Amino acid sequence: MRKLIMGIVEFREKMLPQYAEQFSKIALAQTADTLFVTCSDSRVVPDLLASTHPGDLFTMRNVGNLIPPATPEGDSTGDLSEASAIEYAVLFLKVANIVVCGHSECGAMKALYARNPKLKAPNLDKWLCHASSAAFRLEYEGPLNDKLKPHDQLSQLNVLVQLEHLMTYPIVRQQVTAGALVLSGWWFDIASGNMYAYERASRSFEVIDRALAERLAARLVSRAR
Repeated sequence: MRKLIMGIVEFREKMLPQYAEQFSKIALAQTADTLFVTCSDSRVVPDLLASTHPGDLFTMRNVGNLIPPATPEGDSTGDLSEASAIEYAVLFLKVANIVVCGHSECGAMKALYARNPKLKAPNLDKWLCHASSAAFRLEYEGPLNDKLKPHDQLSQLNVLVQLEHLMTYPIVRQQVTAGALVLSGWWFDIASGNMYAYERASRSFEVIDRALAERLAARLVSRAR
């Protein structure tokens, strides 16, 4: 806790002068164009990984980067927090992108893969049910990348499942169909520091190097026309 407190002081004394103008501009409203859904894991730092600044990302974090699916009427089948964030991002911020970002060595995915009833964490156990279809796919359909550890294989499949859950929300589905919203699946490898994007053509997560970044950006431009 002391490190956290002293970090606040260091930011105030050294970094705040650099961001003062930025904070002044965004003080009354935010104009984020992306909802970034990722895990609560302390090793995943969206603004650091994407070189973004205050006001750039509307971020939703939870254990396992999960999104409870919606009913046909658009009501969440799980916690209301995630559904509320989706509604706010799509209806009020009118984001053009939603990214679901999983990561390596995810504790939630390890727990789901182990299926250990002795954990004595009933709330976590219930929460992880929103990733159960990813575990089913891993067992019966196999991984996207068989070179990864089993829990990392599960983590990648989980990203795809959560994208499907997003599409159960009518407001998301409508915007995607209209071409006003793009859904993307990313996966962060902590050990290497590399971010990967899911590519449907290759059915795999490919590292976001400059070449892939330019292709992804070009697609966004073409969809916006």
